[in-house]
Amino acid sequence: MIKLLKNANVYTPSPIGKKDILIEGEKILRIADHIDGYENLPDVEIYDLNGKTVVPGYIDMHVHITGGGGEQGPASRVPESSLSVFFKNGITTAVGLLGTDGITRSVENLVAKARALTEEGMTVYALTSAYGYPPTTITGSVEKDIVMIPPMIGVKVAVSDHRSSNPSGDDLIALATAARRAGLLSGTPGLVTMHMGSGKGRLDPVFYVLDHSDVPAKNLLPTHMLRTPELMDAGVELVKRGGYIDCTAGSDDQEVENQAVKLFDLLHRDGMNMDHVTMSSDAFGSQPRFNAEGECVGLTYASPKYLHKTIQILVRMGMPFEQALKLLTTTPAVLLGKEGQKGCVAAGADADLLILDENLEITSLLAKGKVALWEKELRMKGRFEE
Repeated sequence: MIKLLKNANVYTPSPIGKKDILIEGEKILRIADHIDGYENLPDVEIYDLNGKTVVPGYIDMHVHITGGGGEQGPASRVPESSLSVFFKNGITTAVGLLGTDGITRSVENLVAKARALTEEGMTVYALTSAYGYPPTTITGSVEKDIVMIPPMIGVKVAVSDHRSSNPSGDDLIALATAARRAGLLSGTPGLVTMHMGSGKGRLDPVFYVLDHSDVPAKNLLPTHMLRTPELMDAGVELVKRGGYIDCTAGSDDQEVENQAVKLFDLLHRDGMNMDHVTMSSDAFGSQPRFNAEGECVGLTYASPKYLHKTIQILVRMGMPFEQALKLLTTTPAVLLGKEGQKGCVAAGADADLLILDENLEITSLLAKGKVALWEKELRMKGRFEE
């Protein structure tokens, strides 16, 4: 099936003005000022966008697709994700991972859920293991998991957190080396995503890896980097050394404003390379509150909707729209090794296209060339969604 989007205000994410976009199957075939001659042809769908804005579909680098939680017992386990929630919020690609609970939430279930969401219309990758070290895997080896089990692209671990196994710098070197080698063998990024808590060590183990090994900084992705001012300072230093950091959007209407302010400040620090920062939702992951004694005194969970809301807030604060978009498009595509395929609007790229109105509100979405959402009406849902 061929689709032709007419009169689109296109951000690639750089602004290129009003264009027509020709789509064949899952791919963008052509972008031009005017693409004519397809009217009244069979098997061609034409959509006049009347100047609406088209941007790349969002890439969410940190999603608990099988649900997170559990810090207040079994009843506090968060439900699994659903396809429609991603599509309603402009997300077409995601990285699924486990959280605190690597016991009742298995890597096997994570892989099955990632493959299910991909079958249903998204593109979903996965990370092996969870918070703990040594890692919990399917095959008994991080390398084998990444090399032999699609859609594995890396490994998860927790660092500088009272719920972590407190891996040392040497532990992280071993883990990152295994992931790096597996990435080379499998053609995947071999990513080490590190949940960062508010512990005293902050990014010290990460800097140890850079100082005492040859693991490229690009393979190391600390997340939740807005957690404390000290962690933010360490994140700036990591970026200055060529590394990347991931920042988490808020989990409620008030926190999203606060997190956006902190992110805006971080991105405008002296010497900061904005192209080395991503933003993720931590969706379906628990958001526990602990008191001074380490007791969990409150629990909610994050939603994907705060990604796009953060983009709107950043723009309102004065950040150029195209720069804000990079947090969810080109930069995560670089980390995934999918430049030119994901996170862009370009000939040959996947036809993951998010359509916004004049107020930057989400109206429509194409996922791999299929209409997932049109004029705020869902066209694609998971198999068992009502």
